[in-house]
Amino acid sequence: MDWDLFSLFKSLILGFVEGMTEFAPVSSTGHMIIVDDLWLKSKEFLGSPYVANTFKVVIQLGSILAVVILFREKFYELLGLKGRHSGAPKGTPKLNLLHILVGLLPATVLGLLFDDYIDEHLFSLKTVLWALVAGAILMIVADLVMRRSNRRVIENVDEITYGKALSMGLFQCLSLWPGFSRSGATISGGVLVGMSHRASADFTFIMAVPIMAGASLLFIVKNWEYFTIDALPYFIVGFISAFVFAIISIRFFLKLINRVKLIPFAIYRIVLAAIIYLVWF
Repeated sequence: MDWDLFSLFKSLILGFVEGMTEFAPVSSTGHMIIVDDLWLKSKEFLGSPYVANTFKVVIQLGSILAVVILFREKFYELLGLKGRHSGAPKGTPKLNLLHILVGLLPATVLGLLFDDYIDEHLFSLKTVLWALVAGAILMIVADLVMRRSNRRVIENVDEITYGKALSMGLFQCLSLWPGFSRSGATISGGVLVGMSHRASADFTFIMAVPIMAGASLLFIVKNWEYFTIDALPYFIVGFISAFVFAIISIRFFLKLINRVKLIPFAIYRIVLAAIIYLVWF
């Protein structure tokens, strides 16, 4: 494989798309399919669709690393490496590994059961466009329900109960539909069960690390043969790009989410789906 600067630039762009969209409620999978399959064609400069798929998993690890860095204090607490100094009221539950496990269980089970079906039937551009719209509708509903609700809202992730963790885990199952968005599904679910947008986002990001890292590492082990010397420069550029832009995206999103809520992201998703449909169908 002959690599060149323009192809390295394409790798940087794909890392940018991954990093900026992985944890925003807009669907990184949907954007990657749109940007890569319809424009950049990574399978061409990487030599095969197998190497291209491996590349996408590698750059996803860059986004995961960004979450680990930004939430390192919370991960230290979860692993028992640091004492807790939470702002949650005394007597409230503290976020622990069992909350994470409860939240991960539904999507993990369904993912294992329907993995082949999802790969075969749900990774087309049309299904992704429908998922973008369906996820947007859920996000709008979540915001409208919160506006009309008078119940107390949980503002701190350390106040989360096991029941709410399970509820968010059930909503996360919707993200098995490519284009729906893990963040969009779980943040909407958290809001619907009485959590603030920020607390829902915090739990979503923390919960994403083990499931995404596990799935990515398993894929890499199975596809280790596609880590070639020729492909390595693209992998490195894409990984670093995804890491840097994920840091930027997550910091910006967490500062913004309690103010703007989910509806602006939902509108963006619907407009994007409409434009793609009109241009390509």
